Amino acid sequence: MEDYSNWDIVRATQYGIIDRCKELIEAGYDVRQPDKENVTLLHWAAINNRIDLVKYYVSKGAIVDQLGGDLNSTPLHWATRQGHLSMVVLLMKYGADPSLVDREGFTCLHLAVQFQHMPIVAYLVAKGQDVDVPDMNGQTALMMAASRILGPEPTGFLVKLNASVNAIDKVHRNTPLHWAVMSGNVAALSVLLDAGANVELENAMGETPLGLAQQNRNPWIIRCLLDASVQRNRSHFMVKVLKIFEKYKLLLLFLMAVAVIWVTGYIADMESDSWLLKGILFVSTWLVIQLVIRRFISMQTYSYFPLAFLSASLFWMVITWFVRYLPDLPESRFQIPFALSVTGCIYYFYKTWTVGPGYLQVSEQEKNRTVVALAEADCLDPRVFCTRCALNQRYFVSFLFFLFTVVGWMGYGTIVYWSMHCSTSYEKDGLWLFLTQIISCSPWIIWIFLLVVFHSSWVTFLLLNQLYQIFYLGLTTSERVTLIKRAHNGRHHGLKQNPFNHGCFRNMVDFFQCRCFGLFKLNQTDWTRQYSMGFEQPRANEFQFV
Repeated sequence: MEDYSNWDIVRATQYGIIDRCKELIEAGYDVRQPDKENVTLLHWAAINNRIDLVKYYVSKGAIVDQLGGDLNSTPLHWATRQGHLSMVVLLMKYGADPSLVDREGFTCLHLAVQFQHMPIVAYLVAKGQDVDVPDMNGQTALMMAASRILGPEPTGFLVKLNASVNAIDKVHRNTPLHWAVMSGNVAALSVLLDAGANVELENAMGETPLGLAQQNRNPWIIRCLLDASVQRNRSHFMVKVLKIFEKYKLLLLFLMAVAVIWVTGYIADMESDSWLLKGILFVSTWLVIQLVIRRFISMQTYSYFPLAFLSASLFWMVITWFVRYLPDLPESRFQIPFALSVTGCIYYFYKTWTVGPGYLQVSEQEKNRTVVALAEADCLDPRVFCTRCALNQRYFVSFLFFLFTVVGWMGYGTIVYWSMHCSTSYEKDGLWLFLTQIISCSPWIIWIFLLVVFHSSWVTFLLLNQLYQIFYLGLTTSERVTLIKRAHNGRHHGLKQNPFNHGCFRNMVDFFQCRCFGLFKLNQTDWTRQYSMGFEQPRANEFQFV
């Protein structure tokens, strides 16, 4: 055991040696006295998360909001920077004011956003802190998130907390959208546009977000802003057309993808031997598609294209199977498994799409009460507190499995078709002649086979990755990314010590709900019975900030 008897009170505070601290305080040390760096004992206790010492120092007369350090900040500022939620809760119980600003002009809310401590952000707002409170330069937390932190969070998180997307700072008169453009933050810009940010507001220099984007020459941001601007200025007729398109966008995108795949295959399957003609038709098709996209489809709707392309691909695979492959594989041992695979794929795709991931609809007041209750009970831990629940994950994994079997059967059917209808072989003619023969044999089959190869590659990877996460980690993808991110930031342990992992066998039983006639018991936790909050609260692993 190390001898602490000669330690000064600052070092003893930093390391949490409470007996030595009490000894020095009882000997006459003034708990309010700052050290040579103008830092008080309460600052050192707060930054090192020494809960018992803070309680002791406050009982001895420590000033909760005493300013100190190079940044002239309070102990609450120091605790917020480090992400010590329990310390933030304690200091605010003792009356600490989160609206005070440090030398840089930041409130605690700004610091929590800057260092991405989302539980502290939620707690501060739930306790009544104005989410749009400005710093000394008039910047809100949302402006800081859009300008300094790449990615959709914490911008999206603040938008869910009703932060103003059209607030203006008092120096440059920039909106959050201006700041997102200047920082090249595409993800944050998309969140702001979805939330209704005004693309036509001008800053002190008379510049709109689009004007700034054109100066910075960011084509993707320019495209997003142009789409948003055009939508605001469309004619009454075009607005009606776009509303109809938005209402039926999934169906229309699916039909569009079906048409594009068919046209591409039809052009390739034309009897004409002129590849110049086919090339011109391919280019013309591509130009028409681009024209339709630019004229009728917004960047937000554009994100549904992969879904439409997958659905259309599956549609043409099934058609090709029954039209081209069925005559060569008439036996029930081929047709029944394929039909079951397609049925399972469609069913689990529908369930994945329609079953929500576990959102709870609560009022603003109920949400704030829950956040405060969990934080004060020291339960607002990002490692075990999920912002969205994985109720549809089993459906998604099942969809991947059946899609994998469908593309597997399509690959098998393609090989059988080539062997029976293309008079060539790799062993006899060599690779080049073999390829030219099967291409000329049926370009449509080649086109479908390329789709099969493409979909099988990502489905195989995604299915294996999901199974690995389920069996060996006990995590969803969102949870895994969150844990890795926080481990890299030094705030939490990594994947090896995540609290969701109960072992490979138990993870499998819990995920697939394998009771096996009562032989296995599912690992289910009723979080409402873990803590007594004085009111009925949502389960901690299902709460979300929406």
